Amino acid sequence: MPGARSFLLPLLALVIPAQAAEVVVHATRNGEALEVEARAEFAGGIARTWQVLTDYDRIADYVPGVASSRVISRDRNGAVVEQKGEAKVLFFSYPINVRLVIAEHPYERLESRAVAGNFREMRGTYELEAGEGHVLLRYTGRMIPDFYVPPLIGTWVLSHHVERTFRALVEEIERQHREPGKP
Repeated sequence: MPGARSFLLPLLALVIPAQAAEVVVHATRNGEALEVEARAEFAGGIARTWQVLTDYDRIADYVPGVASSRVISRDRNGAVVEQKGEAKVLFFSYPINVRLVIAEHPYERLESRAVAGNFREMRGTYELEAGEGHVLLRYTGRMIPDFYVPPLIGTWVLSHHVERTFRALVEEIERQHREPGKP
């Protein structure tokens, strides 16, 4: 039945999600600082990707370990966001309580830095690069927690935590791109 097959293929495409983007994460320790790089390339456009990245109030809805994320204030250059949660891998758990000042450079990058919370230093940058029908999203971050993180375990926990949270972010961006009727 060639007619039935041609009808079912588009229907299956709606039911079976597209192949998820490959997420690559690399974490290192430099003294007491934990440094991380992550990247993913996925089908979609910059506008929708930017919309998901800057919807700070919804982050706790899809990123594991984030119990709450809320905008404290916003202006035309960015936002101040408060986030609470924990980085949890296997039986290791570390609290996260941070207030971030986020500078928005629309459709290019987001730069954040902690101004309060349980990190002596926390800086991060998301960079977006558009291709034809795809987006390359890169994240670089540097953190010095106010709590003890064992030397060898800290890098491993950070790597796994960032991979989980970055993957959840990318999956939400991909999900938003697949929603019909959205720009």
